[in-house]
Amino acid sequence: MTAGSGLLHIEAPPEDLVMSGGLFHGLQLWVNLPAKDKMMDPRYQDIRGGQVQLLSSPDGGALLRVIAGELDGHEGPGITHTPITMIHATVRPGASVTLPWRSDFNGLAYVLAGRGTVGEERRPIRMGQTAVFGDGGSLTVRADEKQDGNTPDLEVVLLGGQPIREPMAHYGPFVMNTQAELQQAFEDFQKGRLGTVPAVHGM
Repeated sequence: MTAGSGLLHIEAPPEDLVMSGGLFHGLQLWVNLPAKDKMMDPRYQDIRGGQVQLLSSPDGGALLRVIAGELDGHEGPGITHTPITMIHATVRPGASVTLPWRSDFNGLAYVLAGRGTVGEERRPIRMGQTAVFGDGGSLTVRADEKQDGNTPDLEVVLLGGQPIREPMAHYGPFVMNTQAELQQAFEDFQKGRLGTVPAVHGM
């Protein structure tokens, strides 16, 4: 979703998935817009599992889903105005994967499930933790040999983007560049000036 000049949207899992039970993850990533694009027209993009670019590591130990951006010439369907790369990786126990990464991008790993290590230094990381990578042209993730019984693999989201390096003012769901713009966003919300997006699940 590109919030742009203002958009109301509530992201919720489909009712049939909630009723059937089981474990699923919900991850909301906010990609900031540069000041020149802050008030662009809002836009919503619904990306389904079958639309992502599927790759594997050379040894088959990791399944990579390219959701947005580009990985080694393979592009994901997600469109963002600020250049990013977002990958969901499933890494089998004991396996590792090293991905080429743009040197002008920052990079981080967020663990959805499982345990492993990141970087050449093999720093430990586990479910619910985030690792921030330093400079370099690659990201390395390894899954521990033993995972817990509920999590057979290491599930990790790898992402990064081109830093904007502009002032930021934020409160709740509003992200602007100045306090005055933030106040205007509140006023627009209160006066019903924001657009809406209908639910698209099940379509």
